Amino acid sequence: MEVIHQRKVRPISQRAMLVSLADYISEKRKTKDILIMAHVVCGFPSFEDNMKALDIMQSKGVDLVELQFPFSEPSADGPLFVQANEESLKSGTTVDQCFDFMKEVTSLFSFKVLMMGYYNTVFKMGEEEFLRRLANAGGAGFILPDLPLEEAVNLNSVAIAEDLAPIVLMTPTSSDQRLAKLGAASYGMVYVIARKGVTGSKTIIGDSVLKLVERCRKHTDVPIAVGFGISGREDVDALSGHADVAVVGSAALRAWKQSGASGLHDLFSSLSR
Repeated sequence: MEVIHQRKVRPISQRAMLVSLADYISEKRKTKDILIMAHVVCGFPSFEDNMKALDIMQSKGVDLVELQFPFSEPSADGPLFVQANEESLKSGTTVDQCFDFMKEVTSLFSFKVLMMGYYNTVFKMGEEEFLRRLANAGGAGFILPDLPLEEAVNLNSVAIAEDLAPIVLMTPTSSDQRLAKLGAASYGMVYVIARKGVTGSKTIIGDSVLKLVERCRKHTDVPIAVGFGISGREDVDALSGHADVAVVGSAALRAWKQSGASGLHDLFSSLSR
């Protein structure tokens, strides 16, 4: 992939000079009831299409974006994202291309960028090398849904020392004891999974989800994002006043697949109303 804009690499030792993820969200929340985080699978349908999608997201006020590094067994993802991962890999997308793309994205757009992926990607290159490359690409943190907290101690501690946020996942099946442990390890932002299962299905943002957010809030003082099934303005409105960030992933991918740029434009126009 040809990189459009060259950018001076930022040494990892300079991370302390940057605005942390938690501070960025807190500052944004002073003027917004709730922030929007979107999701893009690197290389699907192409990096050029990714850039078009991100341009739309920026124009509609999206605050954070997950860049998913495609993986052959995306265990937390539903059929829509599984297919996108498979097609991206079949087209030849590599980890190197994903990091190059992230560097370009962080140089062009004002939203914060998180790496989303699976631990195999990190393991193959080594944890310290992964963090170095993530920092140099301008990433604010990472989401690795298949890495248990107990096995992430070294990775997370080094990341936090460099102000890279290892995003902790809290789920409906987590006990209060487990939530307390997750909360103690949280940094930057917590991702609350609104329901059991994988991504893609519609979630009703009712009392059960709001009570889950309240349970999680008791165990952490970092901003809370809610995802899995957020698909329209009514969901975002329901979370407003309870969560700090609404995560719109499958709905965005579905809009792009069905109607391309115009569908994505309409979706985020409705979310930013």
